[in-house]
Amino acid sequence: MSSTQIQIQLPDGSLKSFPAGTTAFQVAESISPRLAAASIVARIRPLHAAAAITATGAETEASMYAAEDHSAERLVDLSTPLVEDVALHLLTEKDQDALKVVRHSAAHVLATAVLELFPETKLGHGPATDAGFFYDFYRPTPFTPEDLKLIEGRMAEIVARDEKFHREFEPRDEGLARFKVDNDFMKIHFIERFTKPGEEISLYRNGHFVDFCRGPHVPSTGRVKAFKVLSLAGAYWLGDEKNPQLQRIYGTAFLSKKEMDEHFVRLEEAAKRDHRVLGKQLDLFSIQEVAGAGLIFWHPKGGMIRKIMEDWMREECIRRGYNMVFTPHVMRSRLWEISGHAGFYSQNMFTPMELDDAEYRLKPMNCPGHILIYKNSPKSYRDLPVRYAELGNVYRYERSGTMHGLLRVRGFTQDDAHIFCTPEQIEDEVVACIDFAEAVLKTFGFSEFKVELSTWDPKDRKSYAGSDDKWDLAIRSLESALERKNIPHTVIPGEAAFYGPKIDIKLVDVLGRLWQLSTVQFDFNLPARFELEYVGEDGERHQPVMVHRALFGSVERFFGVLIEHYAGAFPLWLSPVQIGIVPISERHLDYANKVQQQLQNAGFRVELDARNEKMNAKIRDFTMQKLPYVLVMGDKEAEAGAVSVRARGKGDQGSVPLGEFIARAQTLETGKSKDL
Repeated sequence: MSSTQIQIQLPDGSLKSFPAGTTAFQVAESISPRLAAASIVARIRPLHAAAAITATGAETEASMYAAEDHSAERLVDLSTPLVEDVALHLLTEKDQDALKVVRHSAAHVLATAVLELFPETKLGHGPATDAGFFYDFYRPTPFTPEDLKLIEGRMAEIVARDEKFHREFEPRDEGLARFKVDNDFMKIHFIERFTKPGEEISLYRNGHFVDFCRGPHVPSTGRVKAFKVLSLAGAYWLGDEKNPQLQRIYGTAFLSKKEMDEHFVRLEEAAKRDHRVLGKQLDLFSIQEVAGAGLIFWHPKGGMIRKIMEDWMREECIRRGYNMVFTPHVMRSRLWEISGHAGFYSQNMFTPMELDDAEYRLKPMNCPGHILIYKNSPKSYRDLPVRYAELGNVYRYERSGTMHGLLRVRGFTQDDAHIFCTPEQIEDEVVACIDFAEAVLKTFGFSEFKVELSTWDPKDRKSYAGSDDKWDLAIRSLESALERKNIPHTVIPGEAAFYGPKIDIKLVDVLGRLWQLSTVQFDFNLPARFELEYVGEDGERHQPVMVHRALFGSVERFFGVLIEHYAGAFPLWLSPVQIGIVPISERHLDYANKVQQQLQNAGFRVELDARNEKMNAKIRDFTMQKLPYVLVMGDKEAEAGAVSVRARGKGDQGSVPLGEFIARAQTLETGKSKDL
């Protein structure tokens, strides 16, 4: 070991000297043998470099194979020699970032098992994901459910063998030659794409298994304590139907068996809340095969909820200074060429339609239409900001295998708004958009959310419009708005829209799942493309800046999330039918009709079951529809002007005067209470 000393800064801020080449594990041992045993991976940051906040979560091919940035904060193996002054944080099972590393290592254990059982298999890539991991394999013979059981059993054996993960480096040419001998066409592709001639490539070995990968990994296979092989799916190599069909094996892994058991309990609960199942059971919406995939038919009850959602949104928009507009569903292709969508977004648009006067395309976004409205009349600085809002139907070409109920569709309604303002106004407008987003989440019953700031990748200039200085201005404006709101956020490099950076607000539902819905996006591209102007206080013409914002995201997706969040048991103010009325027998129908009329006059949505059925059958049917209240009435209630109340989830609440029930229910509805 070198005699050169390096400085290691520990999480408490203290500095300790160690010989250069000391590993993170050795540092942990010097602190506490118990800490060393518990550590999974290390996070390091050069002391001379500013901390770079990076996202965690699903890995991409680029993140798995691309060269490491040694100037930024990064995760490294515990066995990595430390050769410069660094800030060091040892991650244990208490750290969520360690889970990503465990899952990536589990993918290697999966690949090891597959090659031991089916040595003719060729390897693709095996990233960690937000839900677990997968690995792509090429094998002419399809895997079977029985094979998956064998693979999981062999994985358990490999974990029990506790094989060390060793990182090795090899000249690129030697690695390519070796993979070519074995005809590992996918590994050859990854090496050629993500490394350069003359470089060394990074490999990881456990036992006899070797994989092209930059890691990091857990110290040994024995640290993959809790895992399960889940399913099998098909995937074309590089996503191209002309390429070989791969077999993708999905699995999941957790830091402990307890966490994994809890995960599967959550999955069972999620299955009960599946909006596709509940949508059919509660008669809310459907997707008709004869009409086409990804196109939603809103049934009367779902349509009522949609009306409530949209009415609330329109009223809030007007209250907050927006003007409601409407734009056509189809417009000339020339418009999309000017906007840049035909170039940057064409793969997500439906193909053009040739009409007698020009070529037209269905709109994937509302923004060009709002821009034309802005441009239709001259604007002064006194007119700004101009805020246009629209609940507009848009159409995007989603591939046939990607649609998923209400959550990913081809036709949807976007609660879109575009704000045209001066550069000095931009920060205030972004703050106002964030305030509006928080109001949406709170009103519809979501108390927790997480925020991401998506920025560009300056190295990938072809994917973005606009100059460097405009990108710097845009990113600073969004950062300042988040700082003013004191909102913690994660920076996601390379995930900006082609026209500017964006703030994504992900709500957390009752099961702790994240949903991407609200977004606030900066756009300096479209005002330039459409040559937008306003006359400034100096009498000169200036170009406005533009903010896109969508808060539901789409009405369809937000509705799907609401169904799952509430398991179809919507709060009173949002329920399509709020009160069910059950007359005990036919002779109580007259009183039941009077009760229905009074409730409707009070503004409630009411359904009367006048069928010649038994009372319990009627109550059961209303209960299955998840109505907030069921009111039962017989002789006693008719004589007293009362109703017998059954509240959802609480059962029989006894008999109360009708007027008292109405007053109580109105209080709950007006306050949008969490209680029913």
